[in-house]
Amino acid sequence: MNTTSDHDRHAFAAEARNAIYQTIFTRRDVRGQFLPDPVPDAVLARILTAAHHAPSVGFMQPWNFLVVRDGAVKARLHAAFAQAHAEAAQMFPDEKQATYRALKLEGIREAPLGICITCDRARGGPVVIGRTHMKTMDLFSSVCAVQNLWLAARAEGLGVGWVSIFDPAALRAALGIPAEIEPIAYLCVGYVSHFKERPELETAGWLPRLPIEELVYFDAWGKGDAADPLIGELRREQAAAQAVASAGAAA
Repeated sequence: MNTTSDHDRHAFAAEARNAIYQTIFTRRDVRGQFLPDPVPDAVLARILTAAHHAPSVGFMQPWNFLVVRDGAVKARLHAAFAQAHAEAAQMFPDEKQATYRALKLEGIREAPLGICITCDRARGGPVVIGRTHMKTMDLFSSVCAVQNLWLAARAEGLGVGWVSIFDPAALRAALGIPAEIEPIAYLCVGYVSHFKERPELETAGWLPRLPIEELVYFDAWGKGDAADPLIGELRREQAAAQAVASAGAAA
């Protein structure tokens, strides 16, 4: 029979565990707080290595990391963003268009670095373990690399902003990405003046954070149970997460 000590022997020490949760709860999508300070190669190497250690279906490791430092390349990327941004504004209801246009949605030129993470869907060969029935698992694997990099960057004091308002063809053209390679994320990376207490779209009133207790079902889709003890624990943990984020923003 397992005891508490048996379980704890695989757990991190409290300080290390708390650092991981702090990283998660204070991570933000950074758009307008970038500083011009260069990112040292040693730091960049650490966050890229963290991304390369993401889980991947069939261990196919489908990602590449395209590091962008050149101002002319950033200018091409910003022009591609600006075109897509103007098109996107027309897709929202009239009452939201002004708010959308006022939002800062990228830091392409301000961030000292850009990193484009891609997915090579042919890398594992025609049949990949774990992708036989869910063909998109390689794409999801590359997204795991994005998340690893993002969390590692936050732990290093770096901000990351994911720019997704691109026409994929324009993004490929700006970076010379072959047609068979899928661009997954263009990330703006750099040191920042501060991290915001709450996500920017939340504070702007675009959308609220959904209550986690409304998103958890039991044993079947749509089957909630407000009396389940887990729901109370979730509420307490959400409050604790906000407290951590508030403390991080004040630091």
